[in-house]
Amino acid sequence: MICGRLLAGVAAVMLAGPVTAQTTPARPPVQTTASQADGPDFLKRPFGTMRPLASGIRLEGAPSQGALLRGTAPRNVTGLDLDGVKVPIAEDGAFLLGFHRDAPSLGVLTVSFGDGGVVSEPLAIEPRSWRVEYVAVAARGGVPSAAFMARRKPELDMIAAARLRASDSSGWRQPFIWPAQGRISGIFGSQRVYAGEPGSFHSGVDVAGAAGTPVIAPADGVVILAAPTPFSLEGNLLMIDHGMGLNSAFLHLSAIDVKDGERVRQGQQIGRIGATGRATGPHLHWSMKWNDARIDPQLLVGPMGVVR
Repeated sequence: MICGRLLAGVAAVMLAGPVTAQTTPARPPVQTTASQADGPDFLKRPFGTMRPLASGIRLEGAPSQGALLRGTAPRNVTGLDLDGVKVPIAEDGAFLLGFHRDAPSLGVLTVSFGDGGVVSEPLAIEPRSWRVEYVAVAARGGVPSAAFMARRKPELDMIAAARLRASDSSGWRQPFIWPAQGRISGIFGSQRVYAGEPGSFHSGVDVAGAAGTPVIAPADGVVILAAPTPFSLEGNLLMIDHGMGLNSAFLHLSAIDVKDGERVRQGQQIGRIGATGRATGPHLHWSMKWNDARIDPQLLVGPMGVVR
């Protein structure tokens, strides 16, 4: 099952991501019918070995659109900045870097040292091909009603406030696991183009399953939002912070089994699959963000059923 389409007039500020003028800046839209546009080999790639940069920074894996990288910084590094975004560094020098679905082909990692020196490290960001479906008719919907926006604004405010709640969780250090097992019914980055007008890209991965199927925590974390009532689009929404700017959102749940502020452990049941909110059937929509960058969850967990 796939998540319901967002209303065009408010898509730019909703959880499912902004309306984009093109699918990927580095290449034109590509139409494909594959289950994952990048193919299975792309999803099987592990983080890989650490590779050193000129500054002494070491990165695990290669930058690509929608990817999350782990890295380590030497002791004399006092600050990191990725394209203007401050990168938190743990006491042992470990850190994360995330790249948005539509990240440009070149990023810059600015490294500051204790002696006042600064080094700029260019990062070539690998482009990806996205599943794009072209529809001849215009998108349904239109300008949302005043009543809808009156209900929607408090929901968006709660989501925004949740994302500002940083925790000291170390879940970001763990190998992530699938929060549910089942058929993958929606992939990250897929998009529809309605009569030449691109719609919102799909911001996460969908796992179809029977209503009531348990959902578990993909990594340790702290609950930063457990929706008190179903949201208009997301339904029963649960958000978990894994630390270092990385968080997960779980949409359309039939039930939420944890409370706001609760610490959860990897593998702990946190909810159950449902079809609440804007959904066409029971499924789990799992999305991830590192700071403001949309991350592809499949790149963190790999193929379904494979333990890394």
